[in-house]
Amino acid sequence: MSNEKNNPANTPNAKPSQATPPDAAPELSLNDLMQRRREELDELRKLGVECYPHNFDVTHFAKPILETFEDAKPADVRVAGRLMAIRRMGKASFMHVQDSTGRIQFYAKQDEIGETSYKALKFFDIGDIVGVEGFTFRTKTGEISIHAKSVVMLSKSLRPLPAGKQKEVDGKVESFGAFADKELRYRQRYVDLIVSPEVSDVFRKRTKIVNTIRQFLDEKGYLEVETPILQPVYGGAAARPFVTHHNTLNMSLYLRIANELYLKRLIVGGFDGVYEFSKDFRNEGMDRFHNPEFTQVEFYVAYKDYLWMMEQVETLFSKIAMAVNGTTKVKFAGKEFDLKPPYRRLTMAEAIKEFTGKDIDGKSESELRAIAAELDLKLDPKIGSGKIIDEIFGEFVESNLIEPTFIMDYPLEMSPLTKTHRSKAGLVERFELIAAGKELCNSYSELNDPVEQRRRLEEQASLRDRGDDEAMAVDEDFLRALEYGMPPTAGIGIGIDRLTMVITGQDSIRDVIFFPQMKPE
Repeated sequence: MSNEKNNPANTPNAKPSQATPPDAAPELSLNDLMQRRREELDELRKLGVECYPHNFDVTHFAKPILETFEDAKPADVRVAGRLMAIRRMGKASFMHVQDSTGRIQFYAKQDEIGETSYKALKFFDIGDIVGVEGFTFRTKTGEISIHAKSVVMLSKSLRPLPAGKQKEVDGKVESFGAFADKELRYRQRYVDLIVSPEVSDVFRKRTKIVNTIRQFLDEKGYLEVETPILQPVYGGAAARPFVTHHNTLNMSLYLRIANELYLKRLIVGGFDGVYEFSKDFRNEGMDRFHNPEFTQVEFYVAYKDYLWMMEQVETLFSKIAMAVNGTTKVKFAGKEFDLKPPYRRLTMAEAIKEFTGKDIDGKSESELRAIAAELDLKLDPKIGSGKIIDEIFGEFVESNLIEPTFIMDYPLEMSPLTKTHRSKAGLVERFELIAAGKELCNSYSELNDPVEQRRRLEEQASLRDRGDDEAMAVDEDFLRALEYGMPPTAGIGIGIDRLTMVITGQDSIRDVIFFPQMKPE
């Protein structure tokens, strides 16, 4: 297919070089650039070019072409993607097209694609989406490329991409320095993905994490379910809800803060294991580790307890690390740890004593406040014993737990939905997994005594009366469900966003959410 006459590898001086898009002219404002692109659109239409056709038959992608190319076997290909570099040389041009797999160069020559088509190329810009049909070859400089037989416009870009810089590295034109403002990246994720294709790798890994969890649970025979997002009574976590109004029913509803109470209703109904990947919403602070809309998976298994669940977590998290990174070793925030089982186990009291020297076992609220004062920890006067212990743990312990550690056996006051400990008075059977100083999951032996559950929720209501607006509400329908009988059950919640941050080494939760919540522009 390739021959001496039309092979650009034999064309004098035909090689890619530094590519500077015409949009990069510093004297032109954004409005000027956009106006110029609209004028180019008009010129293309005058040439009879359809700038927004209905389809294009893609047969190949950039990365597989580059990986499987053989000099002796040029292949006919049809690729499509976004123009990311242009170098015009009279009656021939080198351009780079970027698709979902990577970037590849193509060579277009007036004699090959026709005078009218080549004239149209004059009005092609960085960011335009094009289709290229041709055959593969290697240029004189050794770059695998496509010799174009036709180039068509698929979508004329009317807004220029952020002006970055380009340089030639090993014969390839690479972009750098574009779209560095993080706030703009989060607001305009679509642009971020175009100019920084490596960003998409984080989200591909996020999908792999979700798929690994789903496969793990499906193989055990658990049922994936859906539960309400709009709830008449919110519960399952200590958090402030978002409130909305249903016009037809003329009632207030809440965006769920957790799906726990509905999943446990399904265990009451006779399912042995259920799980749900859920969008949950909490009307509280935003920082590097918290977004008001977030994703978690919760699953509940009948006839099991929190000790059994620890073993499942060790197996699952090591599987996730291997699936995503090919190793159980993880690097996050300058720290390295290993998710290979087994993990260290510490009670909450043991952990606090290890890192503060203070013994909180059996202490009253006033004694806990005194301990906090000795540690120079300021407390909200409205919170109770459980929140005080949580504050001490969060301030002095959590960040020091780098290797994966199960923190077990929480005070009863901190866990109103958890079964009391079978051998330790005043405690419940609960654990959180901490790694790299961050909580990755939260699990209970679920409370299934309806009388005790009512007492606990009524205690929560009294805390609300004291001003704790994160305390749980009394859910009468959930209590009614428990009165029909729920078997011993183990349950867990795993935050997908935070887990993705840690597994992929990202600094902010906004880096693992396509469209994080932002203040209005």
